[in-house]
Amino acid sequence: MPRAVDCPAAEPVVKPDTVARFHGCLAAIWPDGIDREDARLGIAVSGGPDSLALLLLAHAALPGRVEAATVDHGLRRESAGEAAEVARICALQGIAHATLTVTVAPGNLQAEARAARYVALADWAEACTLAAIATAHHADDQAETLLMRLNRASGVAGLAGTRARGLVPDTGLPLLRPVLDWRRAELAHVVDDAGMVAAQDPSNANDRFDRVRIRQALAGADWLDAAAIAQSAAHIAEADAALDWMAALEWRSCVKPEPMGLKYRPQAPRAVALRVVARIVRELGNDAPRGSAIAHVFEELSAGRPASIGDLVARPNAGGWSFARAPARRARPVKA
Repeated sequence: MPRAVDCPAAEPVVKPDTVARFHGCLAAIWPDGIDREDARLGIAVSGGPDSLALLLLAHAALPGRVEAATVDHGLRRESAGEAAEVARICALQGIAHATLTVTVAPGNLQAEARAARYVALADWAEACTLAAIATAHHADDQAETLLMRLNRASGVAGLAGTRARGLVPDTGLPLLRPVLDWRRAELAHVVDDAGMVAAQDPSNANDRFDRVRIRQALAGADWLDAAAIAQSAAHIAEADAALDWMAALEWRSCVKPEPMGLKYRPQAPRAVALRVVARIVRELGNDAPRGSAIAHVFEELSAGRPASIGDLVARPNAGGWSFARAPARRARPVKA
């Protein structure tokens, strides 16, 4: 578990140039909050080296404006102790800290844990009137994500990886990743220089997880540059944003209401039209559709054939493609 120096004024030493670099990274993604004295930043701290470094950097860059929270998923015996140690470190530094205990739903363990974590962090931020939440995603994480998604044949949106600024899921709260350009080793140095020993999650060495296998492969391939791969993800993110902009323009120009739904007269290239079709499906009341399902609908309509997705039916006609809810089936009368 993480350990801090036990002295009355245990103020970790973070090099001034490192603090200045972090301040610049944070200012680039939080221009509306960086200089506001009333804007407090919440830090998600697991106790691992990445998040502990983020806590130290944020505390040095924004003294008195940082609060921390540790989410205890209850999935490991050590987690409660690690949360308690993070609380102790925060107390030494004069940082308010909360431990958020969550229950992880069955299913995909990592996905469900992530969902529970963000719900808990959002509730905590609202209760504490925090202006934003920051997490410690870094360049190595970004490179791993890009390679994982390449291996799954993801589209542009998936390959764009993690954005430096987004929103906490299902909220309007800014979610910041100010160390996205930093390497894992650089963050570890911040912790080491402060005289701390971070917690180590054994799941990070469990090769039954795709991410761990990718991490091990990267470590064993000195010809791969993780920082360059992460930068490529950033370039893809720019392309993804451009496609979103074009899809919004296509929507305004080519999607019109119909009595039973929406009509789309596609004009843009396939990558843009797919996003418009996905938005149509969402607008007509369906959950976020999978990319493969949207691609199937697009291909069928392009070939002049009707297609269905969720409870919608899409039909080609002379004026474009019409999308509407499928008519409710009449129950057959029961024979006496």
